[in-house]
Amino acid sequence: MKKKLHLILGLMLVLSLALTACNGSTTNKDTSNSKVENNQTTNALPTKDRAGNDITIPEDVKSIVTLAPSTSQVLAEIGVQDKVVGVDTQTAGYISDLSSLPQFDMMNPDCEAIIALKPDVVFVTGMSNVGAENPFKAVKDAGICVIEIPSSNSVDGVMEDIQFIADCLKKSDEGTKLVEDMKNEINKIKEIGDTIKAEDQKTVLFEIAAAPDIYSFGSDVYLNELLSMVGAKNVLADQSGWLPVTEEAAITANPDVILTNVNYIENPVEEILARKGWENVTAVKNKAVYSIDNTASSLPNHNIIQALKEIAKAVYPEQYANID
Repeated sequence: MKKKLHLILGLMLVLSLALTACNGSTTNKDTSNSKVENNQTTNALPTKDRAGNDITIPEDVKSIVTLAPSTSQVLAEIGVQDKVVGVDTQTAGYISDLSSLPQFDMMNPDCEAIIALKPDVVFVTGMSNVGAENPFKAVKDAGICVIEIPSSNSVDGVMEDIQFIADCLKKSDEGTKLVEDMKNEINKIKEIGDTIKAEDQKTVLFEIAAAPDIYSFGSDVYLNELLSMVGAKNVLADQSGWLPVTEEAAITANPDVILTNVNYIENPVEEILARKGWENVTAVKNKAVYSIDNTASSLPNHNIIQALKEIAKAVYPEQYANID
């Protein structure tokens, strides 16, 4: 059941991104107010959230409700997990230490129950705002700071989100270190990826939902950037955003490698290898089908580095053999 819920979350994120793209607002605004002076980071609390909404963050945040698992993982990483008093139902599945806290449906939040927790701030994701009415209006009207962070569609955007979250909680140094660590790991991968000549680059299909309802992505998605970083080509890069893919189109694309982060069937790799009509697809014929950790690749935060390394080792095992 938990795996199915994770799938639903992923597909909801896809829907949210698609709706945001239609509204022309897929790129988060740079709202980080941190800066470095004399080798020390000073933090002026952000006055706008990542969606561009005006916010007033209390000077001393003692309690937090987080309604996005990607944000929850960042909060844990920068050392403020002990301040969390409420979470969304998905976060409880990703961070077991928070599973005993009150849980809320991010698509249909119980505002009265959230207000009763008396949080100083509530972090929400853009996927909650799929309707015309703001579901957190009552929370805002109660004087609680609601901070919206839409899902970023680029690696740079993901890093900006991390820094923003840290800045909101006066943890700018921790956020900066986390981002710098990400950049260092990315550079190690890119140094190798850049050596792979265009004619030698492998083509990849990355499935985030299995047949018969295959889902993947084109350009303008951070996962596409990860493929490029390792020196691979996304077979759907001529399209944009999150994409439904017919089996006919996937077979015609004839990828050298197939990656999957599907976690709601028992063995997604074997499912792909056993598909009727796929026998002559290069990836299937060569058994070049690999599973990528769902959590690391589905949540846009610092854990995408783990997904990047898994992708690199799957597509080019020899070139990335020494990457830890």
